[in-house]
Amino acid sequence: MDTTGPAMQEFIIQPIGYITNQFENVTFESKANEDPKQRKVRLKAHQERLWENISIIEVLPEYESLLDGIDAFSHIIVVFWPHMLPENKRNIKKTHPRGWNDLPLQGVFATRSPARPNPVLFSTVALVKQEGRHLHVKGLDTMDKTPLIDIKPVVKPSDIKGPFRVPDWVEQIHDISAMGAD
Repeated sequence: MDTTGPAMQEFIIQPIGYITNQFENVTFESKANEDPKQRKVRLKAHQERLWENISIIEVLPEYESLLDGIDAFSHIIVVFWPHMLPENKRNIKKTHPRGWNDLPLQGVFATRSPARPNPVLFSTVALVKQEGRHLHVKGLDTMDKTPLIDIKPVVKPSDIKGPFRVPDWVEQIHDISAMGAD
């Protein structure tokens, strides 16, 4: 593989807007020696709090026209950059999902951890309303003042085709079986 060609060049991603909400930290912290069932209950409450919170996505004025038609969708995918992630976290190669040591050590590409070489993150959220270049959304799991990279509509038939599968450890975190995973 040619590692000097155009595909391997560095590139710059500029924010197209910013996200505002009440969260200074969205990380779910596990307690030492916590019972896994109790941890799952706390995680569910944490996720419900994130889901009920309204975040406002403010798209920069020069990109406002790119939002035309977005209000016809009930859900959007928000792509963002975790600006508060320390640089040294981008060197992590393996992690326990959610930092839970009782779950198997995984390569970061097999997790949803923000700690990765290129920490481009996304959340699928409910679009509550649009006011000009401001999108009010529910369920965005990011911190206040997070840089926005992109927005995409959720088009259900093309977003998941056929059955999907997840490893057993994911089942320990989420109730995936209720979503129809194989």
